[in-house]
Amino acid sequence: MSETIKPGDLRQHLGTVLDRVEDQSDQFVIERRGRPLAALMPYSKYQRLEKAAEMEIRAILERDQRKLTAAQVLELARRTKRRTLTEPKRRT
Repeated sequence: MSETIKPGDLRQHLGTVLDRVEDQSDQFVIERRGRPLAALMPYSKYQRLEKAAEMEIRAILERDQRKLTAAQVLELARRTKRRTLTEPKRRT
């Protein structure tokens, strides 16, 4: 579960927030005026999300076996990355 934090609060408590991310694997959503701007999470989780997105893109490309333009590949990567970051992790 992630906790929301405002940019001003993050500036004031950056050291504490980073310690929580590192030591307790806490996650934060940085919000301005109620809108999410960014997420702060342990780097290891970020790496897993990047790898999951890459694997999903490869699976789609292998499955489709069609020629895609560079623009289509970039759009596929963008959508896959967004979906990987927003969907709950599936257990297999």
